[in-house]
Amino acid sequence: MSGRPSFSRAELESFRDAEVPDLLGGPDDPPVRLLFVGINPGLWTAAIQTHFAHPGNRFYPALLRGGVITEPVDAAAGMTEEDRARFRARGIGITNLVRRATAKASELTSEELRAGGADLVALVERVRPRVVAVAGITAYRQAFALPKAVPGRQPEPMGPAELWVVPNPSGLNAHETVKSLAAAYAEVGRAAGLL
Repeated sequence: MSGRPSFSRAELESFRDAEVPDLLGGPDDPPVRLLFVGINPGLWTAAIQTHFAHPGNRFYPALLRGGVITEPVDAAAGMTEEDRARFRARGIGITNLVRRATAKASELTSEELRAGGADLVALVERVRPRVVAVAGITAYRQAFALPKAVPGRQPEPMGPAELWVVPNPSGLNAHETVKSLAAAYAEVGRAAGLL
């Protein structure tokens, strides 16, 4: 993976609080059917402007193994325009609960997560995906004040969308594997009509 950049700690720190644009379809793209929601961008993600981009993140390998996408993505090198176009063509979008980049999600406040939850509801009302998949049960519980929520399909929809909570693909979530993530992501892919 020769195209993968490298960053010093100081270079990464310079991206603290930066934002990464949502990956959503435009007017000429098919509608978003599956909207993945990360917690917030990490510093590597902010540096290369690609969601779930840290080299230890298993998001794209799990999507590929689960059949949600059909071409590999080396996100740590930065998504290509072709990668983005394939996501939009399949009706897959990506956003975050909180827009600002941090080194760790634990740096976010409860207030930021709750505000991000409200912003997500507004985005879902506007974009109208078939399925919303929030990656991370702890952040979901905080953002929506649902301390007893469990992973999987949620009992209440989010506006027009079926709502799911799927495992966070971060390498810090050590009890998940690419195989277990792929199974969870394939489940939301089927619910969205992608598989």
